[in-house]
Amino acid sequence: MELLIITGMSGAGKSTALRAVEDIGYFCVDNLPVPLIPKMAELLSVPGTEINKAALGVDIRSGQNFSELEKILKDLDQSGTRFEILYLESSDDVLIKRYKETRRSHPLLISNKASSLLEAIEFERRLAEPISKLANLSIDTTKLKGSRFQNLLEDYFSSGKVDPFRITFESFGY
Repeated sequence: MELLIITGMSGAGKSTALRAVEDIGYFCVDNLPVPLIPKMAELLSVPGTEINKAALGVDIRSGQNFSELEKILKDLDQSGTRFEILYLESSDDVLIKRYKETRRSHPLLISNKASSLLEAIEFERRLAEPISKLANLSIDTTKLKGSRFQNLLEDYFSSGKVDPFRITFESFGY
């Protein structure tokens, strides 16, 4: 069983990442409450289950339970559960731009834990820092376009590694 935890900054591409790995056969659950992660891992490890690859989207929408993520992941590791952590990051400017484009509110603004979008992003970055240090793979999506990001993830998670000798030619006209 392969378990992938996808986390990181709100607006950095977790939903896109979940769609990409779902397209290559992962069973995906977004916004799983942090306390349910061990139970999910336990269910996935039951012999005979049809699900052999799962990805869990976990972020600050879990509220105060998000602060428990580091401990739960360490407990999973000590119990012998194998998993990978994909951490997604982006610059403050790009996150602000993405929020303005989608006209969605940052989860910390919705919960009144921040008074501005920039304050919410800075607060979230501090909350997520311990998890970012545990990640097996960190991707900064600041300059990645959606399709390129999806292709990168599909290549990495379907073959197990990114081919460093892959060349991509892009053609465009004026």
